[in-house]
Amino acid sequence: MSPFFSFILKEARHILRDRRTMLILFGMPVVLMLIFGFAITNDVKNVRTVVVTSRMSPQTQAAMTRLATSEYFTIVATVPTPEEAERLIRNQKADISLTPYPKGNQWHITVDGADPNMAQQWSTYAQAILTGSPAAAPVSIKLLYNPQMRSAYNFVPAIMGMLLMLICAMMTSISIVREKERGTMEVLLVSPVRPLMVIVAKAIPYLVLAFFILIVILLMGHYVLGVPLAGSLVWIVLVSVIYILLALSLGLLISNIAQTQLVALLLSAMVLLMPVVMLSGMLFPIESMPRILQWIAAVIPPRYYIQAMRKLMIMGVGINEVLNEVLILSAMTAVLLTVALAKFKVRLE
Repeated sequence: MSPFFSFILKEARHILRDRRTMLILFGMPVVLMLIFGFAITNDVKNVRTVVVTSRMSPQTQAAMTRLATSEYFTIVATVPTPEEAERLIRNQKADISLTPYPKGNQWHITVDGADPNMAQQWSTYAQAILTGSPAAAPVSIKLLYNPQMRSAYNFVPAIMGMLLMLICAMMTSISIVREKERGTMEVLLVSPVRPLMVIVAKAIPYLVLAFFILIVILLMGHYVLGVPLAGSLVWIVLVSVIYILLALSLGLLISNIAQTQLVALLLSAMVLLMPVVMLSGMLFPIESMPRILQWIAAVIPPRYYIQAMRKLMIMGVGINEVLNEVLILSAMTAVLLTVALAKFKVRLE
């Protein structure tokens, strides 16, 4: 067996023997997928609804029946006046109140607006259900790609971008810094294997593990959360491999800066986590951000990976539609890898 493959085998054994590392590598994706898929959701469900019954007509009564049988709203009370309905909302006993007008199938909707995004969704859903008959609702709405408006369609590609970036960058940086802390890096560098091959050998096991993590995420997203894989699985994997290489390169760059494993962990978690969550389009649309934050978001790699995965997985487009994202990720990978390797050689000389 050549020295290069011996280094790969050595690093793989280190990873497999470290239970904490294995827990992070495979426990974190499963936990975050379940949390974002089921617990953290912006789906409209079980909205507490109070109805003002003083002006009910047969037409409005039919609309109320549709509302009561839907899975989105739960009627918690009926009151005679709008003032009492508003009092229930102010006392946090209801989220939305519905008051019919004396004539016609029209309604006055009062919503708890403490969360403006959810308030907008509640009022939109309620209006669509209450005016659901063709005669009363001349406007037809069709939702492409996600007709059920399930938040998992949005979160799963975003989780993929966050997890692969954090795990690959964090584990790679900690692995290299650990060798420096223990004083074994100098021993590795005086071996017959070139320094570049030492770094590549240490990165290969994490590349393989990241590939398995990607498979776990895709399987959980598709079979547990019901997220479609509308596009080519080959292109999804190839784009993900480019992104994984980018994350490994970033981890190598962090290892050049950090002196200890703790510093490497803090840099990986703090410097990467906040930009990934806040500026990648994972939770908030980039187009709605101030101009300066949009400029900063333009250099956040997960932004382009998440965009590409949403197009490939949800929209089912071809590679031509994500070519811009692939080129940007490839360029970032080349730049980060070049800088990281250059800094690594200078540092050890």
